Amino acid sequence: MTVQRTPALRDQVQARLQALAVQSLHDASHPGRAAVAVAIVDEGHGAAVGGLPAHAEWSEAAALILTRRALHLRHHPGQWALPGGRVDDGETPEAAALRELQEEVGLVLDDSAVLGRLDDFSTRSGFVITPVVVWAGRAPLLVANPGEVDSIHRIPVSEFLRLDAPRLENVATSLHPVLRMPVGSTWIAAPTAAVLYQFREVCLRGLPTRVSHFEQPAFAWK
Repeated sequence: MTVQRTPALRDQVQARLQALAVQSLHDASHPGRAAVAVAIVDEGHGAAVGGLPAHAEWSEAAALILTRRALHLRHHPGQWALPGGRVDDGETPEAAALRELQEEVGLVLDDSAVLGRLDDFSTRSGFVITPVVVWAGRAPLLVANPGEVDSIHRIPVSEFLRLDAPRLENVATSLHPVLRMPVGSTWIAAPTAAVLYQFREVCLRGLPTRVSHFEQPAFAWK
């Protein structure tokens, strides 16, 4: 099912986020806070890392910006991620998400792009992540920051509505299953997968689904 990036979709997502009683975490045991941007853009075909080639084609289908982390990074090299990072002292999660979008993929947006928040997610590595949903427009030119990003991807929103999503795996070390979201022939793991799943449930399906209880795979614990 193709989801069109229309004003009606924007209004729907914003209304559903406003209706969500967001679960925020304020736990002193966590060493840091982070924010990620769930950026809704037009789906593009042919866009290369570092710029927009002449042969690029575009559709009005809604997509989300995801990245593959740079291969030289110490933590989780090559893994799928949403643009994001630490929230600086005195900074709001919204401001951090917009800053990270600019720093990681070269997308400059102002406060008017922010539609709302999803639930905070506590990671096994000790961070509390605040997902911020933003309306990013066509975003025709995305440039990967080589210090953080190996590649940039526009994943159609319809991919997260697949009948085989989410994938849950019971593990002996936790009372709750590991959550994954399939993409193409591969998959994305929690915590990113948990954010994507809640975006699907809340923003697209209108369901007050919670995801903070889902487990993360062992490689994400560090």
